Amino acid sequence: MDRLDLYRKCLKNFLSDYSSYGNKNPDIETQLIFDTVNDRYLLFRTGWDNERRIHHCIFHFDIKGDKIWIQENNTDIEVDKELEEMGISKKEIVVGFHHPSMREYSQYAVS
Repeated sequence: MDRLDLYRKCLKNFLSDYSSYGNKNPDIETQLIFDTVNDRYLLFRTGWDNERRIHHCIFHFDIKGDKIWIQENNTDIEVDKELEEMGISKKEIVVGFHHPSMREYSQYAVS
């Protein structure tokens, strides 16, 4: 399996596993978005909580070149560590929601 196929498989599995967590409201839909053409992968919640509109991105990943970019993580889950357990190295992960000037201080890829 080439790296791109591995990245796609890992992201789909990760998001599918977490899609059932946390939402017990039948008026809120959990959406798994797997765009394999542009390599964007999201877990999204949308709907209504009584009178309050819900439109919330839980996770957002992009595959850019030879790296997985973590664009959004609105949980306390250590996504980077879970990706490492799936066989993705730190050099293949960019924490995209960190400012570029701060990425050099992490153990992960800068860009």
